[in-house]
Amino acid sequence: MAYIQRITDIELQRKLQATGALLIRGAKACGKTESARQFAASVLSVDTDPQVPLFIDTAPERLLLGNAPRLLDEWQEQPVLWNFVRHEVDKRALPAQFILTGSANPVESAKMHSGAGRFTMLDMRTMSWQEMDFSSGKISLNALLNGGRVDVFDEATDLEFIVERIICGGFPVLLKKSVAQASDINRAYINLLAEVDMSRVSDIKRDPVKVRNLLRSLARNTATTIEATSIEADIFEKDNVQISRPTIYDYLDTLERLMIVENQPAWNAHLRSSALLRKAPKRHLTDVALAVAALGATKKSLLADLKFTGFLFESLAVHELRVYAQANDASVYHYRDSNNLEVDAIVQQYSGEYAAFEIKLGIGQIDAAAANLLKFASTIDTSKTQPPKSLNIITGTGVSFTRNDGVNVISLASLGV
Repeated sequence: MAYIQRITDIELQRKLQATGALLIRGAKACGKTESARQFAASVLSVDTDPQVPLFIDTAPERLLLGNAPRLLDEWQEQPVLWNFVRHEVDKRALPAQFILTGSANPVESAKMHSGAGRFTMLDMRTMSWQEMDFSSGKISLNALLNGGRVDVFDEATDLEFIVERIICGGFPVLLKKSVAQASDINRAYINLLAEVDMSRVSDIKRDPVKVRNLLRSLARNTATTIEATSIEADIFEKDNVQISRPTIYDYLDTLERLMIVENQPAWNAHLRSSALLRKAPKRHLTDVALAVAALGATKKSLLADLKFTGFLFESLAVHELRVYAQANDASVYHYRDSNNLEVDAIVQQYSGEYAAFEIKLGIGQIDAAAANLLKFASTIDTSKTQPPKSLNIITGTGVSFTRNDGVNVISLASLGV
């Protein structure tokens, strides 16, 4: 299959030329290696090449020999390579010498020195709707971060299609698969995660049954601020299984190292009111399809429970915002205060400009969402925090337009970089 250009490719090329080494991070099978291969002149597969164990204890520097940029795929299997790359970068004093890709962060005990000044980093996620050609990208996040309004675009999307895309997800290998095939592959991904990857990543045996219980709890509570104590209670209530809190913390930490869980941090701002900002992050799996797979949900069950499907759609939309935000030098947060005023997503650039987003699967809650966004904007102390550049509602089945109150309504099938 021909390579499909990724939004991160521009960032990859820029950062590769900035320093001697580039580290690409992302969950297994999100497309890191294929993207890196487009820019690499030589490749070492650290996890499968038979010469790696022969040289790693005797002459590891020989593994770095090859045309630059040299790709070290799954480098975390041999964390000692980090320090040898660091020294080689210093010695060569040239940019674009190495690309490191990995589907897990090394254990903290690995003796690695800072790569400051030698490494740049690139986070990669599964494919966005724009990359998969499900979104026209006519409404750019860049424009929304600059206060843009929305012309009317007839980009309404069928509910069944949205549910199918939630089930299939954005792993590149699934692009040409049917819904049934994608479902089978995603469930196998969950099984391998529980039975192999969770133990392999740090050579600590972990209980696959408990891993599945935890993943199901995270899936049931996707796009919420559920704490470990609530996860513990949820697993006991729904699965009749007891998992200690320390075990939950350990498993959550491992899932984050595998980049399977990606938390959405809370946003910080100055408020006019006396309300306090909540600090708990929202929890998401790296691709919403993994939540569906962990639960064994089907198209029929998701169409029968649109409230839960709405949470899955929110997680999908946050994933899309993360991909587009990264290309705009921005990050994605959420807002919640002690008065229970919530905003699903705040996209803020490092320069400070930000836009606020409510996310609704259908059009029935648009008026309430717009009122919520306007109330949020009124709470911001604009003498200390600049006002939002735009207020926006992302919908699944609606069309895109700007309301009379200035709030943009945006179909996910219109949103892009």
